[in-house]
Amino acid sequence: MKPKEILKKTKHRPWNIPDENWKFYQEWRHAIFLHYKVDIKELEKFVPKTLEIDLFQGNSWVSIVAFTMKKIRPKYVPSFSPISNFHEINIRTYVKLNNKCGVYFLSIEAGKSLSCKIAKRISELPYRFSKIKRTDNTYQSKNSTYNDKLDIDFNIGKEQKEKTELDIWLTERYALFQDAEDYINAFEIHHLEWPINNIELRGIGVNYPRFKNLIHHEPDTTHYSKGVQVISWGKKKMEK
Repeated sequence: MKPKEILKKTKHRPWNIPDENWKFYQEWRHAIFLHYKVDIKELEKFVPKTLEIDLFQGNSWVSIVAFTMKKIRPKYVPSFSPISNFHEINIRTYVKLNNKCGVYFLSIEAGKSLSCKIAKRISELPYRFSKIKRTDNTYQSKNSTYNDKLDIDFNIGKEQKEKTELDIWLTERYALFQDAEDYINAFEIHHLEWPINNIELRGIGVNYPRFKNLIHHEPDTTHYSKGVQVISWGKKKMEK
């Protein structure tokens, strides 16, 4: 689907898309979502005080999202696969700012060093390089600097025809807030609703020592998605 067609489909959004021109196109493909209920007091240690932690029925959540980035590019520039295509893992939580519900990244890993450097410079997001490989039924990463490891062995289940309120709350997010040195960067994004499948975890190994008090058990809920096409706008700096 072309970007202009995606931009016409907005009924599922909680607020209108921005008036200004979009800046980037990208595709988030073959995504595995591992969702964890977490202790809000522990989570507060990692989230800037400017951001309000968003809750679902009184609970705070952290999610590991492991996927493959495809065709990321500026609006008027074609994608270049050696840089535009790479595996990515983000660990995110759910926050609010100025009445908008979005996500905040605790960690972002990418499987190509050059792609990390370019993405970090342009976006100021906390990208870092990890060795990542995947097959149709496995996803593995390793970062020796932080001693981080992720190892997922899975089967893709049937498509979920109907989503729960929690499914929607965890997946349908159209803003990203990330701290820089003296401000918060705010990003607006747009995509169609995530198509969701059930996923069977045949084996899972998660080791992120920095987040051991958040992610230390089996996920409370999981999803798989074949992915979405994503439009994003430029970052806006907001005071902390």
